[in-house]
Formats: sequence, structure tokens, C-alpha cells
Amino acid sequence: MNWIEQAVKPLDPQAVAAATARQQQLTKPAGALGELEVLAIRLAGMQGRTCPQLDRVSIAVFAADHGVAAEGVSAYPQAVTAEMVRNFAQGGAAISVAAHALGAELRVWNLGTVVELEPLPGVESRVIAAQSGNLLRAAAMTSVQLQQALDVGREAVLHLPAELFIGGEMGIGNTTAATALAAALLAAPVADLVGPGTGLDAKGVAHKCRIIEQALARHGDDRAPLALLASLGGFEIAALTGAYLACAQQGTPVLVDGFICTVAALLACRINAGVADWLIFAHHSAEPGYQRLCAMLPSRPLLDLGLRLGEGSGAATAVPLLRMACTLHAGMATFAEAAVSEQDG
Repeated sequence: MNWIEQAVKPLDPQAVAAATARQQQLTKPAGALGELEVLAIRLAGMQGRTCPQLDRVSIAVFAADHGVAAEGVSAYPQAVTAEMVRNFAQGGAAISVAAHALGAELRVWNLGTVVELEPLPGVESRVIAAQSGNLLRAAAMTSVQLQQALDVGREAVLHLPAELFIGGEMGIGNTTAATALAAALLAAPVADLVGPGTGLDAKGVAHKCRIIEQALARHGDDRAPLALLASLGGFEIAALTGAYLACAQQGTPVLVDGFICTVAALLACRINAGVADWLIFAHHSAEPGYQRLCAMLPSRPLLDLGLRLGEGSGAATAVPLLRMACTLHAGMATFAEAAVSEQDG
């Protein structure tokens, strides 16, 4: 059996019940901490303990170039993908700074860049090809390449066992691939989803929309998630999908970043619906397509800060919120411990 077909680990109902009971005993009105209570209980079920903790956070950024960049769908040249991988390694990127501040383990996984990269600290080389195929004119990946990319996602999860996993992405042209995938997943008009990505003007967005519409017409109506990934995705999007599947199989909670990561998360849920139990959505991306994706999410995003950087940066921003939920849940006194009177009746 291919590992992709393996079952997802179930949540622990006893831990959920115990965490729920604890919340009801803490020195506060019932429900007064709102979503923080919900988060603590969800994490308890994921971790199988009454009081969850998030000391070990693993961040994996998957980088890859896209053949569709040849169609002029990005405001930046493809060289930026390799340049940003170097920036990650040197600690200068937003996710690098955030990982350091959180005490999180950061690894970058290079699945293929047009500009060849030298060995870099903290960068794992898993080059599949210099770039994915141009999805306007051919499939983005062969079946072999798709499997390789999915496998890298799983490897990243197993490489650094943690209490919380964050996936990030880097790849010039990847909002084009993600928007094409979102349009296919949602059966929605491309014009309702397409956005500026790294900074296209209105003319550029209109051109990008036409490219995606033509690509969708070329690849037909097959909505099977793996077929969509092979036709319209990218190596890093497939790796993210594989990582989310592997986390659910291993029992590792996932904090999902913005638009591109959310598309990968929904693909993982289409492959195995049980993956949804392991996903916490970090933030409401400013990319227009995210507005439509929200209706499909199994839970609401935690933050809305106008973020659209990628890299996993929005998810990293939400980690302190999750840690606070755990700290309050474990550290607050119960009514009995504090000798505080409970609600009458």
C-alpha cells in the first residue's frame, strides 16, 4: 500500500472529555475565554492528554519553481526563488526570524529551482527537476514526480518530530498554480479567485486570469485530487499536501498558513477527509481567492491581519496564541483549588 492510503490517526475522545471537564472547573464563567477554550480542547484531543503543550514546533518551507512563470504571471523573475532560499538559510527572511523568536526548528526543502543552488545550512536538497511543467501547455508533473513531491512532504514531517507542524512555501508563480487548483476544487470562476500574488497590477491580474482559465480548459474536468495536483500543481504544493497527510497519519497537529497552504490542505482533505481533524487554520489571507476558500474550511482562521507573504509566516504569527491557550488551560486554578464560589444552580 502506498503510504498516502494509510489511515489517519483518530483524535482521543477521553482526552477531549477530560479537557472539556477541566475547562468547566476553571475560575471563569463558562465559555469566557472563547476560542482559546476551543483550541485547548482540540489540542488535547490531538495530543491525547488533558493539558496539551506546544514546546516543540517544526517549520518546513518547501521551495520550487513553476514552468507557468514563462507566461508572465508574476511580477518577479524566477531567480527570486533560489535567492529567497539563500535568504532563509542566512536567517534574513520573515519565517527565519519568526522561527528563531519561537524557538522553532526550521528546515527548507528545495524541490527544484531554475537557478541551481549550492549546499546551504538548513536546506535539504530534494531536487525533482529545475521546475514543474508549464501547466498552460502540459501537465505540471508526471505521476513519478508527483509521488516524489508527496514523499518529500512526508519526509519533512518525520525528519523533525514535533508537537506542532507548520508548512510554508516559496516559488515564483505558485499563486497561479494554487488559484487554478482552487478554481477546480471549488468549481468557481477564476475571476472570483485570482489575485495579485507578489504584486501584479490590474492588467497583470487580468492576464493571469486568462492563463488559468485556458489551463483549466486544457486539462478537462477530472476533479480527483491527485489528478488535479499532477495537472495544475507544483512540487512545493504537492509536498505540502503530502506533509498534511503525514501529520494526520502520525497524529501531529498542523497550523495551516495562508492561501497556497490552505489549497494544499483542502487537497489533503479530499484525499482523506479525516485530515480535517488535524488542521488549525492560522490566518485569513489577503489573497482574494481565500475569501471563497473560507466557506470550505472545517474551522475558522484564528487571525485576520491582512497577511499575504507566505513562507509559513502567518502560521508562525499564530503560535503564541495557541501556546497561550495551552498555558491558560493548564495553569488556571479550579474553583475548588482557589476556594472561589461557582455559579448558583
